[in-house]
Amino acid sequence: MIGAMTRDQLERETRRLIDEGERLIDAPTMPDLRAWIQRSDDLLIAAWGQMDRYHLAWLMVGRPKDLVRGRPMTAAEERAYVREVAEQKTAALRMSLKAVTDGMPFLGAEVDAATRSDPADLVDGQDEDGGAAVGDLGR
Repeated sequence: MIGAMTRDQLERETRRLIDEGERLIDAPTMPDLRAWIQRSDDLLIAAWGQMDRYHLAWLMVGRPKDLVRGRPMTAAEERAYVREVAEQKTAALRMSLKAVTDGMPFLGAEVDAATRSDPADLVDGQDEDGGAAVGDLGR
């Protein structure tokens, strides 16, 4: 499991996983998909928390449209499956990257002392720009 990280680390790791996803779309293999899914899941859980089945079903990540059941996939079907799952997960990673670059607070954030808001600077739970204080999110 990935521990606390800075915003720059999260952005860098997310970009790296997006690049890996794009390579996987170009050269799909099931073993590479499994390893990449595990690394991306670990990063997303560290940043945003565990997703429940409802959210995963809503995102449709890992649920190809033409799922083969009751028999092994052919090589062509496996490549198509890997591409489709990689496309979906890469899209989810891009959404995560946008949230990071937009400044959304994340669970594994390592707060930099230079950028931490001083509680004295907050008025009614907001910073001087009117944004919610990180500790007030979810209330």
